[in-house]
Amino acid sequence: MDPATLAIVIGLVASFATLVTAHLWLAIGLTARKPWWRGPVALVVPPLAPWWGLDAGLRLRSALWITGACGYVVTRILAGW
Repeated sequence: MDPATLAIVIGLVASFATLVTAHLWLAIGLTARKPWWRGPVALVVPPLAPWWGLDAGLRLRSALWITGACGYVVTRILAGW
């Protein structure tokens, strides 16, 4: 495996792991705040998680979610080339 392919694979794994971890972390944080139903809904409708997270004051978790999603999209595009 050449170094460029290895870098893309590592980027894919790292960004996806960041996205999933931040998503679960956001859902738990949203469930702990009012209205509690936003947590379970955010698990089913993922784009709502950072939106509601920013609204609830969960800025770090939302930023990690957005960073993970953007990184995943970029590495998926690079993997297609």
